[in-house]
Amino acid sequence: MARNAEKAMTALARFRQAQLEEGRVRERRPFLASECSELPKAEKWRRQIISEISKKVAQIQNAGLGEFKIRDLNDEINKLLREKGHWEVRIKELGGPDYGRVGPKMLDHEGKEVPGNRGYKYFGAAKDLPGVRELFEKEPIAPPRKTRGELMKDIDAEYYGYRDEDDGALVPLETEYEKQVILEAVEKWKAEREARLAGGGGGGGDKEVEEEEDKHLYAVQVEVHSDDESGEPMEGEEGAQSFIAHVPVPSQKEVEEALVRRKKMELLQKYASETLMAQSEEARTLLGL
Repeated sequence: MARNAEKAMTALARFRQAQLEEGRVRERRPFLASECSELPKAEKWRRQIISEISKKVAQIQNAGLGEFKIRDLNDEINKLLREKGHWEVRIKELGGPDYGRVGPKMLDHEGKEVPGNRGYKYFGAAKDLPGVRELFEKEPIAPPRKTRGELMKDIDAEYYGYRDEDDGALVPLETEYEKQVILEAVEKWKAEREARLAGGGGGGGDKEVEEEEDKHLYAVQVEVHSDDESGEPMEGEEGAQSFIAHVPVPSQKEVEEALVRRKKMELLQKYASETLMAQSEEARTLLGL
């Protein structure tokens, strides 16, 4: 086995030593951000991570990579994002700027903020993977409930059924049903009459009752109003048509008294002064007239 001194004199060892002296060897990023104690180097590692994130975000835009490759790229991007957060915390501890507060938001290629769930972000084609799209679908907004006032605006005559006959379909149906009911009632009445006649043995008394019913089937009773409370009928020609009064009708005497009072008031208003009329009213009040 060669000694360490001999290993150090090999061509590879001398070439590496020359590169280190010239500064060409790329220094590896520390595994932990806490191992770095210099602010410029911490800024350098943060920029390096951002560069790697940009490259992987550009790669993940290709939907033809396959589901497994896209998921692996998305996991790597999220891992780099967490590492970038550690370096930003370390930069703040070393006295640098607070990138977590003043840094730009993570945006996708369309300029929209990257969607995510509890810190895990989805980029590019990863947003269209099975099971991922359903996570970001927003539920449809439920329509607002109408107030009582808004509901009352739609209530009109049609709501209460006042315009049901305007369509021209209800009236013929009602007419047909009315004819059917009338026919049934007539058949029922005829059956009852025949049964009554058959049960009575066809006597003359039943025939007279039948004729009397037919005669007064459509007769209308007319009320006779008296002239006054004594019950005397109103004066009029015999056989004249009488009318039904639905309001109290004054007698001839009451009409004459009302005309006399009206004429007196017109004469007083025309010839008497207001003072005389007031005195007359007072006198009437005192006398109880």
